[in-house]
Amino acid sequence: MSPREGRLRWLSPVGFHRLAWTEWGPADGAPVVCVHGLTRTGRDFDFLAAALAERGRRVLCPDMPGRGASDRLPDPSLYRNDIYAGACAHLLATFGDRRIDWVGTSMGGIIGMIVAAMPNAPIRRLVINDVGPSIPAAALARIGEYLGRVWSFPDLAAAEAHTRKAYAPFGALTDAQWRHLTETSVRPLAGGGFRLHYDPAIAEPFRTAPQDMEFWPAWEHIAAPSLVLRGEASDLLLPETAARMAAKPAVRVQTIPGCGHAPALLDAVQIGLVTDFLMEPA
Repeated sequence: MSPREGRLRWLSPVGFHRLAWTEWGPADGAPVVCVHGLTRTGRDFDFLAAALAERGRRVLCPDMPGRGASDRLPDPSLYRNDIYAGACAHLLATFGDRRIDWVGTSMGGIIGMIVAAMPNAPIRRLVINDVGPSIPAAALARIGEYLGRVWSFPDLAAAEAHTRKAYAPFGALTDAQWRHLTETSVRPLAGGGFRLHYDPAIAEPFRTAPQDMEFWPAWEHIAAPSLVLRGEASDLLLPETAARMAAKPAVRVQTIPGCGHAPALLDAVQIGLVTDFLMEPA
């Protein structure tokens, strides 16, 4: 099964921009939106999306602004979660009044919580992959240090070596999975070689010293049944945060062994956890 490509224009405070996505499954299937992490693309969900499509679901995997095939933003200060949520609202509007399921990894999970906490949110079920309503400053500082560099590579082999090192916490992936993550994360340079797919300006919000992020009030407003996945060694979703999330009714927390931040959702076990949860009746 191959994905289709979609595009729309969404309105930010400074104008209209293109939002791109890959789409899987029948056009009349119950919709699922999968949103990636900070430096990733919608193609991270290819394997999960294909599995959901086989079960009759329509799956849209957008590239957030400044990533992948979506437009870069002219003002770096707009690279923030509330703006991303606004872009996603344009995408959700294409479903009309239909309820949707949301799968969000890291940043995508934060965006999902923002959307799900809103009055009259259309989210039926919510999967949050390795993030929560409390994020330690130390984890944000680690991310900011990584973002502060502009990466380029002479060939795909060098790019893959970088991918394996940078995303080692994803877990023990196969060679084919590492190659997939690499090929969907780079773009060719005019003079040869490759660069990472995202706008380096997404690092701008991380240039000031980070502080702990807390947004528990938003979490308490979420009514959708939720599945929270936590990497066993995650430094971003701490055990005490996951435990507090699990204390809320209709919330399940599943720890994924052998990985940190964040489970890649590429192997059969992780895909099964998500698909089984989303296929449950409302």
